[in-house]
Amino acid sequence: MNIITKQLNIRENSIDLSRFGNLDDILFIDIETTGFTAASSSLYLIGCAFYDGISFTCKQFFAEKPSEESDILRQFLGFASKYRILIHFNGNNFDIPYIQEKCQKYGLECNISSMIGIDLYRRISPLKNFLKLPNVKQKTLEQYLRIDRKDTYSGKDLINVYHDYVTLFNVDALSKLLTHNSEDLQGMINICPMLGYSDIFTEKLTVTKVNMDRYTDMEGNEKAELVMKLKLPSVLPQEITHADYGYYFKGEGDTGILKAPVFDCELKYFYANYKDYYYLPEEDEALHKSVASFVDKDHREQATAANCYTRVHSLFLQQWEPLFSPFYKIDYHSKNIFLEITKERKQDREFFSAYVSHVLNYITR
Repeated sequence: MNIITKQLNIRENSIDLSRFGNLDDILFIDIETTGFTAASSSLYLIGCAFYDGISFTCKQFFAEKPSEESDILRQFLGFASKYRILIHFNGNNFDIPYIQEKCQKYGLECNISSMIGIDLYRRISPLKNFLKLPNVKQKTLEQYLRIDRKDTYSGKDLINVYHDYVTLFNVDALSKLLTHNSEDLQGMINICPMLGYSDIFTEKLTVTKVNMDRYTDMEGNEKAELVMKLKLPSVLPQEITHADYGYYFKGEGDTGILKAPVFDCELKYFYANYKDYYYLPEEDEALHKSVASFVDKDHREQATAANCYTRVHSLFLQQWEPLFSPFYKIDYHSKNIFLEITKERKQDREFFSAYVSHVLNYITR
């Protein structure tokens, strides 16, 4: 068994890891195995990274041969016992259950099971469409942030490299194994700033300025859009833009902007209990029976769900669920719903902040 310690090359991080807790309590982990199933493969390398008070250090527990699997596991568990927070990349699906099964095999207490777990993959994977990523593999995220790495191997590629090392004790093979693992740990820390993108959807957004822009489109139609400037909860590692459904978002640093189409039109508000209303065909609207009972019977009829409405001409914004009420529709069967930009709402920053979150969560699905 061999234990290797070295310093990691960590970028200046725009995400404060203390958001998870005291830096001294945080341990990053990544394991290397000869297969995906613990029952039929060997654990040959457990790598971890921790803050040493100045920078991040990597400690690797390496099995010179498969029979040392239990030894590296014991050594790692002893080292990990002083930490409280475990950060990993897709460890919920692989690293953690793999170690748990190996601990069960050797009758070891798996102390990492009681640690606070933070899976970076789980937090970043919902951003795939927003960031226009082909996949959410760690190397893809590193490439997105223009992080260079010497290692060109995958964990699967290294299985044969480990077998070669065990057979020939090749120094070059050992270097490849250790480099891949240490660069996975280093990359894991370096991609943490991507959590700034995740914060856009999980933390509160603050609208700092709102204005209405009017313009003429390419077909000569007069259009309007709401321009909302935002204070983002975290600094973004690099600029991001996203456009869909007629909306446009741009984030840079800790500021953002969202442009939303404004509809200047007539829409209908449908009353909930149509049985209490009469529909007046000549006025094309419904009135409550307490008022409409005075209307001549020839000019009124029992309202139905489809015609129990009043018409409103105003400025509207679209919404995709009835988050803001009252809500309006083009007709009863329309799936699109809208909210009115009232005088009160024009002065309500909390409303605009909530609306921005609503839009971004929909257009980036």
